[in-house]
Amino acid sequence: MPALIVSCLALVFVLWLLGQPYLTERKRQRIRERPFPAAWREILKQRVPYVRSLPVDLQLQLKRHIQVFLAEKNFIGCDGLTVTDEMRVTIAAQACLLILNRSRGYYPKLREILVYPGSFVVEREHTDGIGVAHHARQVLAGESWERGQVVLSWHDTLVGAATPDDGQNVVIHEFAHQLDQETGAANGAPVLPRRDQYARWSQVLGAEFRQLQMAASEREETLFSDYGASDPAEFFAVISEVFFEQPGRMAQEHPALYRELTLFYRLDPLSW
Repeated sequence: MPALIVSCLALVFVLWLLGQPYLTERKRQRIRERPFPAAWREILKQRVPYVRSLPVDLQLQLKRHIQVFLAEKNFIGCDGLTVTDEMRVTIAAQACLLILNRSRGYYPKLREILVYPGSFVVEREHTDGIGVAHHARQVLAGESWERGQVVLSWHDTLVGAATPDDGQNVVIHEFAHQLDQETGAANGAPVLPRRDQYARWSQVLGAEFRQLQMAASEREETLFSDYGASDPAEFFAVISEVFFEQPGRMAQEHPALYRELTLFYRLDPLSW
């Protein structure tokens, strides 16, 4: 009898696991069917001018994604900041640009977005090559953590949203890291749509990363921020900013790289 009970419980658990994706999608579909609040539409108009450039079908998809994102993710104000709908919608709109036309969900590992009024200070500990420990303080506009949090400066979020063609957007940058972190530590190799894409992705991005490193070491000005030369993870986040905000220059100056990102994001911003 105990063995039968254990078997039944195991079967119920398996059925529950199998049914979770279906139940989650049903819940999300109900959220998408709700009218998009007029107040949120006004926030997009005032704070995220990028949205107006999207084709109508992508605008609709983006609004539906925003509704689900805001229903599922928790926003926390830091340093005395009170989170408002203006903050939530402005951040969600930019974060959801990266998941248009994608089928891998709404940043499945992400639980919380921590919002500071402005730049914030983090403490860093690291050990150098000879075993000496170092302590450093860094002032940041954003950060993405593997354990399910994104940290953002509200001031820098506003600046990034207000100027949609300068190639710098802290929300796009940090949420590109979240995509990269879906399978673990960010390493510049996010989950690609097909297995046969990995070899070309590695070849193209590897060559472009080394080119940026060389340019940074020689202090040459390029389309991409020198910060992208730090490591492959930062390179992926930096080129994602440029892909969405300066697609014309990127397609012209780095056509192979642009093609890889169109395949990854399943979007072509040049057509907007």
